[in-house]
Amino acid sequence: MTYRFLKLILSLLVLVLLRPRVTGLQNIPKRGAVILASNHLSFIDSLLIPIMAPRHVAFLAKAEYWTGKGIKGRFSRWFFTKMGDIPVQRDDPRAGQRSLEDALAVLQRGGAFGIYPEGTRSRDGKLHKGHTGVAWLALTGKAPVVPVALLGTDKVKPIGKMPRFARVELHFGVPIDPSRQIAAGTKPAQARRELTEQVMQSIQAMSGQERADD
Repeated sequence: MTYRFLKLILSLLVLVLLRPRVTGLQNIPKRGAVILASNHLSFIDSLLIPIMAPRHVAFLAKAEYWTGKGIKGRFSRWFFTKMGDIPVQRDDPRAGQRSLEDALAVLQRGGAFGIYPEGTRSRDGKLHKGHTGVAWLALTGKAPVVPVALLGTDKVKPIGKMPRFARVELHFGVPIDPSRQIAAGTKPAQARRELTEQVMQSIQAMSGQERADD
């Protein structure tokens, strides 16, 4: 009940303040494991996707959101817990592997998990090379990948600047079934790279971003 109420309030605020243009919601399976793989331009991306998607989407979030002090710290801990996010200890040398294991647990429960294949926010607006964790999750968890393209969120919350109002767009692409995308006999590492590139190509086709040469 708390999550649904919180999502309703946030949805109303987003609709009024950001006037989002959303397409492709029908591409998100109504049930079962699914990965939403998005480009990453702003802090608010991890809020917009769960707010607009018709599923409860879990994201990774830095553990500091759960350890703050005072009223702000308590509110942060309550908010991210109710949103269903998963804390990550960024100074843990095994943080990357633990994150994938936590994400896989969400998929094994039949849930929806959100991930940024680029690994971090793009500071130049370009779409950077995707890490293969998204493909590992899809292949291991036997979950389809729905590519997501966000536009305009970097104008709402530019890095290091105060928030402002600007129109945003969210586009949910056609699901990519990993079992149908990988040719028989393909080596695991090559299969992960090929699937990751398919996801990135789909994101780029919807976002129109320039691909970074990295």
